[in-house]
Amino acid sequence: MKEFQFYNPVKIYFGVGAIENLKQELPGMGQKILLTYGGGSIQRNGIYDTIVRLLTDAGKKVYELPGIMANPRTTKVDEGVRICREKGIDFILAAGGGSVIDCSKAIATVAKLPEGYDYWENLFVRKEKTEEAIPLGCVLTIPATGSEMNMDCVITNWEKQLKYSYSSVHQYPKFSILDPEYTYTLPKEQMLYGAVDTLSHIFEIYFSTPDESNVSDDVAEALIKNVIENLNGALKNPQDAVARSNLMWDSTMALNGIIEVGKDEDWMAHKIEHALSAFYDIPHGAGLAVCQVPYLDYICEEAPEKFARYAVRIMGCDPIGKTDIELAHEGLAKTKEYFRRIGAPVTLQEVGIPEEAIPAIAAKTLLIPGSYKRLQTEDVEEILRNCR
Repeated sequence: MKEFQFYNPVKIYFGVGAIENLKQELPGMGQKILLTYGGGSIQRNGIYDTIVRLLTDAGKKVYELPGIMANPRTTKVDEGVRICREKGIDFILAAGGGSVIDCSKAIATVAKLPEGYDYWENLFVRKEKTEEAIPLGCVLTIPATGSEMNMDCVITNWEKQLKYSYSSVHQYPKFSILDPEYTYTLPKEQMLYGAVDTLSHIFEIYFSTPDESNVSDDVAEALIKNVIENLNGALKNPQDAVARSNLMWDSTMALNGIIEVGKDEDWMAHKIEHALSAFYDIPHGAGLAVCQVPYLDYICEEAPEKFARYAVRIMGCDPIGKTDIELAHEGLAKTKEYFRRIGAPVTLQEVGIPEEAIPAIAAKTLLIPGSYKRLQTEDVEEILRNCR
């Protein structure tokens, strides 16, 4: 393993009824709270009422930012920043999935910057450092992104057709509340996309150097197996408490830094998906189901032994009489078939993206070093043409 430093200050409250632990955090939240959430599901399932009751009983002044969309946009960040500045918000409480949490992180950071500051160009493009952010906490309702226990956020600039990330230690949540029961009412589609997102996060880290025996890869393999096992269980019975609990913690573990230590990581498949959803606003997990396997299949010849290991240990491929590269392609084909079997899209056509859009999408894809292979725009085009 490579040398590393590990830091993660997020306090986790996990379990049924975990929302009651919000009371312990109330004294440190200040008086003016911005409650952020999405399309209203937390109002329908009662989570909203519980949160507001706990906040108002504690004498907090609650302001709200509803309507945070999937693939949250700069326009929504701007809306939240205006509220924070006008009302003097002390704390942000994000109730929802990764989109709500990511948007809230961006709001928390930008609200502390001078008015007129071009945060898109300076933070999301140039990656300038910031010195502070409004503190925030999370009530997780959709396990997928792992944003509840990391310092990252991803925002879409719809006008520029760009979807970029920004990271800062000041964006770590102070706490996150994870109640598996909050996920029972998720539509099947959201559950699927969340699990695919979790798997993709693990793949982006696992399929990277170093490939010698290391703890991070062993833990990553265990997580992949656990996601598959428990997603299968949740698909059979959406009220399966064991499956729902494991899927929720799987998503957090996939991107809280634990399996990243000592690894180079990759993240190129995510950059391709970011370009897809910046153009067509498709669900993040759906885009990953489409492009993750074709990307890995495109680069697997750069590290055939690692991909063969995955094929045998995770996908159950028989290694007898096969080369590493044959196993690599077989294991990835089985992964794509698994996505198809559980109902995830695996082609651009299934998510409504026409082939003629590929050159424009590839041209907007942010090219990063990757781990095994550095792509050029023409490589991205070929990968997208293989998404069929």
